[in-house]
Amino acid sequence: MTKAHGRRGEVVTVPVHGLPPLLRDGLEVYVVPPALKGPRSRVVRSARGDEAGMLASLSGVDDLDAAERLVGRTLLARWDDLPHGFELHDPDALVGKAVKDSRLGDLGSITEVMRGPANDVWVVDGPQGEVLLPVIDEVVSSVPAAGPIQVSVPEGLIGGGR
Repeated sequence: MTKAHGRRGEVVTVPVHGLPPLLRDGLEVYVVPPALKGPRSRVVRSARGDEAGMLASLSGVDDLDAAERLVGRTLLARWDDLPHGFELHDPDALVGKAVKDSRLGDLGSITEVMRGPANDVWVVDGPQGEVLLPVIDEVVSSVPAAGPIQVSVPEGLIGGGR
């Protein structure tokens, strides 16, 4: 959390590690590092904003003093509470992962995750050279915990549709 906002205890949050903003009403979050005394978790009462940051109201944070005590801390959520498809946008988990196409076979590994206004793009380097894969449902449906990421490269994206 970067700063307190207003007398009602709202806080300004910014996403980290290139992730999209993930706060939503009702999400349980954990404040890290936690206070020595008091609750370790909070519930997001409201969250609004954009890719640059969000203004959030948290349970138990009802005034400016309480909000200021949270500045400089991080909010974490349980993996199971994150939105479906979250793993498609986590650069730390994606870089180095092998990518395999259903028609073309091994494409190499992800070297970079580029954030775009409509969707992310994975830079994959391998036998086909550098390939820019749009992270959309038609191309990537999920990221397995182990093994290569299976994709469906659109016709014509690599070498004229080989």
